[in-house]
Amino acid sequence: MRFLAITLVVHRPDPATGVLTPTHERLREVLDSALLAEELGFDGFGVGERHERPFLSSSPPVLLSHIAALTRRIRLFTAVTTLSLLDPVRALEDYATLDHLSGGRLDLIIGKGNGSAQRELFHVTPEDQWERNAESYEVFRRLWREDKVTAATRFRPPLSEAEVWPRPYQRPVRVWHGSATSEESVELAARYGEPLFSANVTHPVEPYAALVRHYRERWRHHGHDPALLTVGAGTAGILVAPTSQEALAAYRPVFEDNLAFARKAGLPVVFETLEDFAARSSALIGSPQQVVEKVHRYHEQLGHTVLHVHAEAGGLSPRRHRASLELFQSAVAPVLRREIPDPPFAWAPVLPAAPDPQESARV
Repeated sequence: MRFLAITLVVHRPDPATGVLTPTHERLREVLDSALLAEELGFDGFGVGERHERPFLSSSPPVLLSHIAALTRRIRLFTAVTTLSLLDPVRALEDYATLDHLSGGRLDLIIGKGNGSAQRELFHVTPEDQWERNAESYEVFRRLWREDKVTAATRFRPPLSEAEVWPRPYQRPVRVWHGSATSEESVELAARYGEPLFSANVTHPVEPYAALVRHYRERWRHHGHDPALLTVGAGTAGILVAPTSQEALAAYRPVFEDNLAFARKAGLPVVFETLEDFAARSSALIGSPQQVVEKVHRYHEQLGHTVLHVHAEAGGLSPRRHRASLELFQSAVAPVLRREIPDPPFAWAPVLPAAPDPQESARV
């Protein structure tokens, strides 16, 4: 099994002090989180994309490019690239550049995104968002693979023998399809034979498991090799401690702050108590053995071989959060790596670019 640390760059007051970290400091915290993830041995670091309060993750290519310059090994993920809102040509230019700067360490998780404020900002409607997402991805996919593209697009000016530069480093980049509640993303992933990443954060496992089962059915329908089917899954929170009692006590203020925020924002509340949240959500709150057992229970439902956890403290003290991630990596991850297989592909650049002919001539 492989492990990602992911942030949506939430920007809210500290639940203990009520102080809102200045934006420039909050973004520096993201860089520190990426460095910590690489130091602790995580396989990937992801940055989400949101264009509304309370997030500062509107520009993943910029953040990930800075992270690429500071790191050497860890793969870099988007979580997710909201192609329903983006011009696929511009997105290709940004991510192909990042692909080169990172030495082919880029993986993309794409999706339509959610949230009414960002739809209004980009003039995307609930009625056309899925069509926009599919069209943008189809154009983006072709641009990554083909030197010239002609496409009769609906949601951006049509393309005629269009060339986009720079040409990417990976040929092609690996693309995961982010899925939360809808079969549309599942269908797109299955159609192209590409991996699925289940959000798996808001509800108990059952609706996510139903979507994964649908993905497997559609994968077979489209005639892809069953051995190559790949699923990743998220988690709703993390706090690993020596005992379950310590974990619950430390996480309680975080849960209560998140619950109060959800109610104030008018968001649906699925788990009314911390005990219910720890028991029935995907959150990894407890002792190492409890966390191992929960991941196995979810694996029985989802069959996932990649797991993401929260990269940032999210209301915990930095010291507590680091101790939790350290314990996860020392006492949880090694067990899961032994007992759950890796995804069926190399954790490396998909296909590095051919050597520069001028460089070869000088050898």
